[in-house]
Amino acid sequence: MSEHNKAQIRRVIEEVYSRGDLAVVDEVAASDLVIHVSSQEIHGREGAKQYVAALRAAFPDLRFTVEDQIAEGDRVVTRWTARGTHSGKFQGIPGTGREIRLAGTDIDRVVGGRVVECWAQLDELGLLRQLGALEAEPAKGDKARERR
Repeated sequence: MSEHNKAQIRRVIEEVYSRGDLAVVDEVAASDLVIHVSSQEIHGREGAKQYVAALRAAFPDLRFTVEDQIAEGDRVVTRWTARGTHSGKFQGIPGTGREIRLAGTDIDRVVGGRVVECWAQLDELGLLRQLGALEAEPAKGDKARERR
């Protein structure tokens, strides 16, 4: 069961997030899916589709790579990285043309072959810095930057 669940999550990452095939959401997600990501909760298949569509509108060439994956029982933990170009509006930030690298870890719960819940942790602060929305903190010992 664990290997099947891992394969199901890889399918979500490859087909939905990397390729933007939103029809796959209907096949892999439960109708009452809940995604917990940072300060928001996304509900249902339609909510998931809207979330992915918005993400891909901002980063149309977004590609995810699975770095590690561990499964036990109904849980799958996936550590991933994503790369893409910020071409469209993201969280109110107009496209910058900047290439980004985002790291994250998801814990998914799979029941009956469908994803019912996901807890996503991603480096949103790092992403906002890459987009120029926040200034990076000075490195320790960087006195010139600290004085500015």
